[in-house]
Amino acid sequence: MLDIWKSNGLATRFRMSNRKVGCWIFAYGSLIWKPEFPYLTKRVATLEGFTRRFWQGSIDHRGMPGAPGRVVTLVKDPNGSCEGLIFGVSDARREEVLNALDVREKGGYERNVYPVTPRGSTGTKVEALVYRAGPSNPNFLGPADIESIARQVSSSCGPSGNNLEYVRNLHESLRDLRIWDPHVTKLAMALETIGVN
Repeated sequence: MLDIWKSNGLATRFRMSNRKVGCWIFAYGSLIWKPEFPYLTKRVATLEGFTRRFWQGSIDHRGMPGAPGRVVTLVKDPNGSCEGLIFGVSDARREEVLNALDVREKGGYERNVYPVTPRGSTGTKVEALVYRAGPSNPNFLGPADIESIARQVSSSCGPSGNNLEYVRNLHESLRDLRIWDPHVTKLAMALETIGVN
């Protein structure tokens, strides 16, 4: 995968307090509760211009070919924002971490770099690497009503576990971080309504 990581002055002031950080990785889905890579620090941060949606098909983690699960991606939304976590990775471990993430996020996700605002940073932005699955990738499922997404999630399972676990872990992790995401909350509630154990 092409390495599009680049650095400019956006992160300078924030990095002053943690000079060991070589790059920031923005997590908005399973990386929040299961990063599986070494990091120096983590903070809640906001990415503007995107919203989190269960519009990406998963045939390699939470579903199978012909029976995809649904996982989150970022959808462009000029009036929206997405809160997640940024993980600070050392320069020494950067290539190792990105190579592992390239394998983990291979199902339609591509590397992007966007400015994000760490919580409590008084507006200072940092550049963060974001894995995003756009609408042109072959596993993109696109929008559906919450009830349809819930039915698909309730019956999907893949090598990384069942799709329901993914939704529950994300919902609980966001709640613990005091992040309110109405799309995720509505899906978690819909799954309770249909009586999924």
